[in-house]
Amino acid sequence: VLFVFISAELTRGYFLEHNEAKYTERRERVYTCMRIPKELEKLMFFGIFLCLDAFLYVFTLLPLRVFLAMFRFITLPCYGLRDRRLLQPAQVCDILKGVILVICYFMMHYVDYSMMYHLIRGQSVIKLYIIYNMLEVADRLISSFGQDILDALYWTATEPKERKRAHIGVIPHFFMAVLYVFLHAILIMVQATTLNVAFNSHNKSLLTIMMSNNFVEIKGSVFKKFEKNNLFQMSNSDIKERFTNYVLLLIVCLRNMEQFSWNPDHLWVLFPDVCMVVASEIAVDIVKHAFITKFNDITADVYSEYRASLAFDLVSSRQKNAYTDYSDSVSRRMGFIPLPLAVLLIRVVTSSIKVQGVLAYVCVVLFYCGLISLKVLNSIVLLGKSCQYVKEAKMEEKLFNPVLTATPGKPAGKQQSTFKSTQDENGSTSVTSQPVHQKENMPSLLVTSNSDQFLTTPDGEEKDISQDSSELKHRSAKKDLLEIDRFTICGNRID
Repeated sequence: VLFVFISAELTRGYFLEHNEAKYTERRERVYTCMRIPKELEKLMFFGIFLCLDAFLYVFTLLPLRVFLAMFRFITLPCYGLRDRRLLQPAQVCDILKGVILVICYFMMHYVDYSMMYHLIRGQSVIKLYIIYNMLEVADRLISSFGQDILDALYWTATEPKERKRAHIGVIPHFFMAVLYVFLHAILIMVQATTLNVAFNSHNKSLLTIMMSNNFVEIKGSVFKKFEKNNLFQMSNSDIKERFTNYVLLLIVCLRNMEQFSWNPDHLWVLFPDVCMVVASEIAVDIVKHAFITKFNDITADVYSEYRASLAFDLVSSRQKNAYTDYSDSVSRRMGFIPLPLAVLLIRVVTSSIKVQGVLAYVCVVLFYCGLISLKVLNSIVLLGKSCQYVKEAKMEEKLFNPVLTATPGKPAGKQQSTFKSTQDENGSTSVTSQPVHQKENMPSLLVTSNSDQFLTTPDGEEKDISQDSSELKHRSAKKDLLEIDRFTICGNRID
């Protein structure tokens, strides 16, 4: 009997095809993990250029728009007051942004960068590690409230005057916005100073500890339940964080090059540390997203949906019925607010680079023209790619035929007829045309996306979407992909 048992154990066979579905699923998981780096980096690459476009807007087109708005305001008596508005709402917002930028820039001159650097350098390594973690948390918290402050200022300044006053006034909102931008700029300056101290430390221990903090992020994210909406929030947060780190590294390099009299040899000394920080950030994002998609059974195709949603924001901001500027939509979507970062970068550049002589000013003008060219080229390429992504996702119908929300006391049929008549009067909707002012009694437009089917139903129920469409309309707890905005800065927030 013993020899029969041993013989059976040695010659026993089995067939994997008896459980073909299980092993096929395991193989697909492996292939999904292999596709994650490519799909994630395509999303990150597109998102970073979106942030760059919004960031360059502050330095290039915003000053020109402020100049045109002020010119219109000054020359308005010459042409007569044809409209009740002295300035268009977009022009009012541009002037507010420009004034906030200038005021905060002059306020930053009272902050001594050198004293802050030596104060932070005198702290121990463990203290600096704790400070850096606290700064990251504070940055996320203040960003979540900062965009609300700016939006409240813009709406208070452009709200129709015939409405009943339900606010504290434009001036208090303006001071709140200036205070927010100034405090956020100081916070980012402390982050950049801490990173600069880590770069200049002799044993590089602080830099290693700060990079290891990225791997702690994996522990706090991977083992939590994620839906596709929450993964979209985390992806936007990672895009914003990576772009902000790139700007912080630029500031660190500028400060170090100034200390070494712009010696190009010192740039090669900083280059390995910069590459190490960037590589660790990319590696952490790839590992984090790979395991999140694995544990939550999310396919790699979801990143194409995320990219199409970001592209939809860009294309929809060029329409006639646009309700916000594109830079503000990026702020709401990713939690990236360019004003504080722009104030800090202008402060660092003006203190690091001295402009003396006619030739230096000519170089500044040429550099500014180059920035404008880069901004225009980047915007054109992004707009073309966005149209391509929207078309591939079959979302272009939502741009030209928006779905109207039902308002109380008015049937949906009347709303559709009203929208068609107003659309016929205004002509066909253009992607690059100027927005038009809508009347107050006009029904609000709500743009929905085909990605609702992908983000509000499990993978196994995608075939039954048509049957459950009426049921999905009543699920108020589920968020549409296009409605996720500033909460993205919380990263792994689950609603």
